[in-house]
Parts: sequence; C-alpha cells; structure tokens
Amino acid sequence: MDDCLFCRIISGEVPSNKVYEDSLCYAFRDINPQAPTHILVIPKQHIESVSDINSENSAVVAHIFEVIAKIAKDEGLTEKGYRVVSNIGEYGQQSVKHLHFHVIGGRQFGWPPG
Repeated sequence: MDDCLFCRIISGEVPSNKVYEDSLCYAFRDINPQAPTHILVIPKQHIESVSDINSENSAVVAHIFEVIAKIAKDEGLTEKGYRVVSNIGEYGQQSVKHLHFHVIGGRQFGWPPG
C-alpha cells in the first residue's frame, strides 16, 4: 500500500533503525520509545490489524512471535520480562493501520495499562 508508513519503511523509502529482517517480517526501533527497549515487529505482507488475521496469513504471525522471542533474548529482556502489545482500531489507539507488535522492556511496567 503506497500510503502505508510501515510499507514504506519495509521498501526502504522511509529510513528506520533495523533490528531484524527476513523474508516475512521486519523489526526496527520505535522513534518514540516508551521504554529503554522499544522495537516494532511488522509483517512484510500488509495486514491491517489483529482483526484481519485469518487462516491465509496466520503463519506469518506465528513466525513473528518466534522472531519476537529471538529479539527479546538478543536484547537481554528475557530474564526480567517484557511486554508485547498490538493496538487495534480507534479505541485501541492504533496509529498505523498495518499490523505491528510493540516489544517493550528494560523497565518495570504497571497494570492495568493506561
């Protein structure tokens, strides 16, 4: 999608601080981090949100969670813990309509989230 920020990041049109890339997904550091470690992991295939996951694209989401586990280990987050978040729709505060998972850690989080 030409107007999708994350599609433009994947294509290299918009610069990013890449953490990981393979044929199915791309991970990069958030430009407005909410914790010492804040990485976004996105599928290269344009999927709008969690609400659009189906039997045809769910394998890429499973792969993303394998990648998240690797990134968390590489970033030193596994010992104390971290959070994986996906915002969906207007009420969920989804700012970019391309499925993405925030991997955030390096500090203590509260509950419930704001």
